[in-house]
Amino acid sequence: MRHNGSRASRCYKKMVGLIANIHLDLVRFMRLSVLLFCACSLAIAEDTFSSEATNPSQASGDEQTLWGLERAYWRYVEHNDLAAYSDLWHKDFLGWPSVSSTPVHKDHITDWITAQTAKGLAFKTVEFKPAAIQITGGVAFACYWVTFRWVDKEGSGAPHTFRITHAWLRSGKDWCIIGGMSMPESENPAKRRDGH
Repeated sequence: MRHNGSRASRCYKKMVGLIANIHLDLVRFMRLSVLLFCACSLAIAEDTFSSEATNPSQASGDEQTLWGLERAYWRYVEHNDLAAYSDLWHKDFLGWPSVSSTPVHKDHITDWITAQTAKGLAFKTVEFKPAAIQITGGVAFACYWVTFRWVDKEGSGAPHTFRITHAWLRSGKDWCIIGGMSMPESENPAKRRDGH
């Protein structure tokens, strides 16, 4: 009889332990569910408020401003105005230009210009072609193609087309480039979605 009693006692202890573990797992699941619900609610609220912060006419004005800044970027390079060019960049910029083997910060953003001007070459913009822009609250992402030439004193220099992406961050009424990448356009690029 003792043997059955101790077996029942052991079985009882295992069941109590199992029930305690199930209870603990249920409490953890409920806590996780509440945290997930809160995170989703905050994300929805943030998206709603950021969408309300940018009305359509403001977005249109911001788009014009940003495309104007992108065009100014290339004008500054063409005029070798490194001070004005540097003012476009956020102090915490991080990007990866195609001419660099590693990402760069603001202190190296003019390296690609000075490497060419030191050889006596001058920059000439051939074409600036916007592809897309997306503005969400105080952040914008601009994508475009630019064709340019580095020309010598005789005006000779082959054209190069690059794809450019810049992430812009609003600071008050101003916009600064906070990140970006560039890559050379291939000789035979894949057909774009717009059919060109």
